[in-house]
Amino acid sequence: MIVRTTDEITGTERDIASEDGQWRSKRIVLGGDRVGFSFHETTIEPNTVNNFHYANHVEAVWLIEGEGTLTDRETGETYPLGPGSMYLLNGHERHTVETTTRMRMLCVFNPPVVGDERHDENGVYPLIEVPA
Repeated sequence: MIVRTTDEITGTERDIASEDGQWRSKRIVLGGDRVGFSFHETTIEPNTVNNFHYANHVEAVWLIEGEGTLTDRETGETYPLGPGSMYLLNGHERHTVETTTRMRMLCVFNPPVVGDERHDENGVYPLIEVPA
């Protein structure tokens, strides 16, 4: 059994912020936990535009606080986001999250993130194998 709180991982190697300060990811469950997925609490600051593309991961996102929009950059389709919204990037879609208020979301990644991944210039996390 694993029990963790976001308070205990704040300020550790599991607490990753973007270089520009627009988002922060508290990585509660990582690949090294050997459960087949990673689980993160992510916050995105208000009035920001964030381009992402998880070419190597499937991501499920459940928004618990905040508002904004999600744009599928493949189709141009835009979706409103608010508390209770869920989106699943099961086709590795390039997407943009634009916030009007601070967003707080819970995210699941498969395959799991190992912990120190950073978005590259295209918003992609590299695929890093979980060490044995």
